[in-house]
Amino acid sequence: MATSLAAMAARRAANLTRLTPSISSTTRASSLISRRGLAGAADHHGPPKIDCWKDPMSPSQWKEEHFVIVSLTGWGLLIGGLYKFFTRGKKEEE
Repeated sequence: MATSLAAMAARRAANLTRLTPSISSTTRASSLISRRGLAGAADHHGPPKIDCWKDPMSPSQWKEEHFVIVSLTGWGLLIGGLYKFFTRGKKEEE
């Protein structure tokens, strides 16, 4: 129990020193900012992707989000059309 109290006191002291304002707090805050460099979208690999309306017949060149939107829309239209086709002919019995 004494070790757990000592560990708890050490954690509280570390948190207190971390939270107290000081001159070096600005330097500590700047170290929390991530510096990714060219890890974002600036470093392309392969051919550039294009919008789906610029070349609608080659989905391999589309941007990923455009491919997802067009694919989900197509599946929705297909399922909705099939549902409407197969449920249209049924007559309600009165």
